[in-house]
Amino acid sequence: MQKPPLDPDVDDTAPTDAALTVYDEQHIITYLRLLDADAAKADWRKVARIVLHIDPDREPGRARQAFDSHLARAKWMTEHGYRDLLRGGALS
Repeated sequence: MQKPPLDPDVDDTAPTDAALTVYDEQHIITYLRLLDADAAKADWRKVARIVLHIDPDREPGRARQAFDSHLARAKWMTEHGYRDLLRGGALS
């Protein structure tokens, strides 16, 4: 796995694959930031704006969908996806 970007743009929805994807590897830091925000009970709108780069005032549906799907994927990573990372990543 290459070093992931610090603050990448995101797709409207996170992957739902049963295995780690290249997208997941590129968004590891995004997932960590989402998990931190969730643990701190941060307002999803603020997180969408800062972490996901989507303005919830202009695009509320898109922002909420991106937030929900990426947070769900971040939680999936803590339960399942990390195993693929330990094996060498999505391309191993």
